[in-house]
Amino acid sequence: MSRLIALNKPFGVVCQFSPDGMHPTLADHVQLPGVYPAGRLDTDSEGLLLLTDDGALQHRITDPRHKLVKTYRVQVEREPDEAALRRMRQGLQLKDGPTRPCGVRRIDEPAGLWPRTPPVRHRLSVPTCWLEIELSEGRNRQVRRMTAAINHPTLRLIRVAIGPWQLGTLQPGDWAELDTALLRAPAAAGVRRSARG
Repeated sequence: MSRLIALNKPFGVVCQFSPDGMHPTLADHVQLPGVYPAGRLDTDSEGLLLLTDDGALQHRITDPRHKLVKTYRVQVEREPDEAALRRMRQGLQLKDGPTRPCGVRRIDEPAGLWPRTPPVRHRLSVPTCWLEIELSEGRNRQVRRMTAAINHPTLRLIRVAIGPWQLGTLQPGDWAELDTALLRAPAAAGVRRSARG
């Protein structure tokens, strides 16, 4: 039976099991043989990373033809106005071409947010704002490039959902085993077992 693991990837962890020489790796948090990432999450980003031992499932999750929506909570510099958010929703022109339309809305600071190490830099003269962004594509550092394109650089980025699977209450470094059937019947992610990495 296929295994699918949700990991809350901490800030500063590189998305590989082999030693990096500079950063902690997935092996510091998940000691399960045969699993590997289904997609990536930048070293300086946090949150939901899926791992599996099933190549077909990995392909199904990462193939852009399946358009699994990825949801991010993003802290940006200053408060974007409605015109800036509309530009993001309609699609932006990046160096590697236009982005697809996406969902974006202002949100309150997420409840139960864990502290980040190191903490996000705060400048008293520069307010910050939280956005929820939903994408059905996943280019390299796309969210950061999109917020930069509207002149609101990303300070903190947390992925909270990939398709039907959600981060839920997992804390940084914790992982949970998920129900692979949810890919056929989207719903909230079903956790069968949790562990501390």
